[in-house]
Amino acid sequence: MDYLETAKKAAVKAGEIQLRNLNKIKNISFKDTKGKNNILTEIDTECEEVILSIIKGKFSTHDVLAEESGKNLSNSSDFIWLIDPLDGTMNYSHSYPYFSVSIALEYKGEVICGLVYDPFKNEMFSAEKGKGAYLNNTKINVSVVDLLEYSLVVSGTFHHPDEKIMNKFLDILKQLSLKAQGVRRDGSAALDLCYVACGRYESFWEFGLNAWDMAAGSLILEEAGGKVTDLKGGKFSNYDGQLVASNGLIHNEMLELLAPYF
Repeated sequence: MDYLETAKKAAVKAGEIQLRNLNKIKNISFKDTKGKNNILTEIDTECEEVILSIIKGKFSTHDVLAEESGKNLSNSSDFIWLIDPLDGTMNYSHSYPYFSVSIALEYKGEVICGLVYDPFKNEMFSAEKGKGAYLNNTKINVSVVDLLEYSLVVSGTFHHPDEKIMNKFLDILKQLSLKAQGVRRDGSAALDLCYVACGRYESFWEFGLNAWDMAAGSLILEEAGGKVTDLKGGKFSNYDGQLVASNGLIHNEMLELLAPYF
């Protein structure tokens, strides 16, 4: 079945909407009690509608778990599409060019294909289970850097209203800054995972995520030879809201650094 091709078609259409409206955001709202960081624009909604139209038009019996419209689960299908129509909404609302479309397909609890599309750079990261990972049809692999001190690491997470949680996050950033070659915080978990997959970063970690943030990128990373676990080194799940992702070579160092905090 042409699952990946359908996802690519949907992502490109959403990307066209994003590029066409970049610098033109008119309406910004706030989705819940997370306040100023959990924002929604009209572009998020428009992109999701286009993606759903294309996917449901091709696979009408499949279930969907999408960021803006939520669950559309019949519990009768073995297939679930996990969709983030605009990952990096805050960046997008400020015209900061680091945002993406993330689409993954889960079959009986396992992600079998995924893609992350950066329309600004026209970079399409994709993978099918057991078939490797690709960037615009060129196969990609994780980096061969094997020490944290020579690694470029990206961190996620946002300003949090709980002071203890925020202080924990800032302390981790401090420790990473002291031990890694460099630390970044870019604002799109899906792209962050893909950047580890193609060797631009050595590791990425975050908590407070949703399944649609991680599903596509985690498959792409694993198919590129990387490793994904939870924050304690246990089995990764798209539904646990947290992860440590790496090239595999510095994974233990990352877990050791994070261990006192989780």
